[in-house]
Amino acid sequence: MDLFEYRRQEQIRREAPLAARMRPRTLDEFVGQDHIVGEGRLLRRAIETDRLFSSLIFWGPPGTGKTTLAMIIANTTRSHFETLSAVMAGVADIRRVVKEAKDRRGMYGQRTILLVDEIHRFNRAQQDALLPHVEDGTIILIGATTENPYFEVVGPLLSRSRVFQFKPLKDEEVAEILRRALTDPERGYGNRRVEVEPEAFDHLVHIAGGDARAALNALELAVESTPPDPDGVVRITLEIAEDSIQRRALRYDRAGDEHYDTISAFIKSVRGSDPDAALYWLAKMVAAGEDPRFIFRRLYILAAEDIGLADPQAVVVVDACAHAFEWVGLPEGQYHLALATLYLATAPKSNSVGAYWKALAHIEEHGAGPVPLHLRDKSDRFHGPLREHYKRTMGEHEKYRYPHDYPEGWVEQQYLPDGVKGGWFRPKGHGYEKIILRRLRRMKENHRDAEDTGKSQK
Repeated sequence: MDLFEYRRQEQIRREAPLAARMRPRTLDEFVGQDHIVGEGRLLRRAIETDRLFSSLIFWGPPGTGKTTLAMIIANTTRSHFETLSAVMAGVADIRRVVKEAKDRRGMYGQRTILLVDEIHRFNRAQQDALLPHVEDGTIILIGATTENPYFEVVGPLLSRSRVFQFKPLKDEEVAEILRRALTDPERGYGNRRVEVEPEAFDHLVHIAGGDARAALNALELAVESTPPDPDGVVRITLEIAEDSIQRRALRYDRAGDEHYDTISAFIKSVRGSDPDAALYWLAKMVAAGEDPRFIFRRLYILAAEDIGLADPQAVVVVDACAHAFEWVGLPEGQYHLALATLYLATAPKSNSVGAYWKALAHIEEHGAGPVPLHLRDKSDRFHGPLREHYKRTMGEHEKYRYPHDYPEGWVEQQYLPDGVKGGWFRPKGHGYEKIILRRLRRMKENHRDAEDTGKSQK
């Protein structure tokens, strides 16, 4: 590198965003993720002794140190280090890296570590292109992803890698990172007179939501956009901090983990009759831009699956709210989302409608039995000799009993095929199901009383 190139690189480093300048360079500077790189942990020992032999997948939300830890590995290893962005790279780039890695290994005996950022954006063909070279050790892969690798990374590549899950940083860890940025004279604001009010500092920490990059970006915006006072001090007040990071960035990808995890939490909160939790997850989805129709579809399902006959009005309320939402739209339509959610969350619960799946499973296992003769169609669709044969055959079996000819419109008779016992529908007795159970018991008791009366008269 000549003098001009060195100066150009120095200028790039000086003009880089604060989050890039403050990126830790060693494990001692790295903050958080003690369950991965804490003292004595396996990965820390492997990095410190430069004995990284297996590929790694770093999985976690943004701003938690995935790429930073990969760069620390790059700084500490004697292996050659390459970086690819899955957003920009293709199979041709992979082939180039692999060819150079093979040449390097053959000529100098040097290993190659390849960092693929956002590896979940590689399609199957691109991931398959890496597989044989990971398997034979030509490259050691470090894949960084915000998505669940068990869904986004092909199985053969995943089985040859160790997965490390990164967690959102704790508030005290984000605070430590901000304090370093304020005091570091080389990469941060240590050589400038910057004072951050305690309330402003706490706001920057809390609203970042465990994302160090978001906190540093907000601090940089606050400092760079605030002119110094007459004493030459840049004073960051709570108002300035609120302007610099006006709203917590929600970690929510409508096609990723947060989408499925949040709707799962919402469903389980409604099922568990916790209205506050149900509203919390509903608000998160709406704030993140989730499609309200998707939420209503889940509410429709909940009304049948988890409430059912315990409150038959549940599905009616959801349907009314869904139709009202179509007329009203956002933002006022949030009232109807909340109304449907609260009705279901506070309604009595029963999964007795799930008896259907037990009946279906019985048919799939044993096949469908024939319809009992007395339940078969007796219409005039048969003509001539076939009709007479049908009547004679039906006459040899129990006649169909018309329920409306009996008290309460009910009479006991066989409705299931021969040999099928049933018993799948078992109301829990919650809410309206109490009335259903009482009615079923009363009808059977009346039938037994009628039979006893008939026997006594004989």
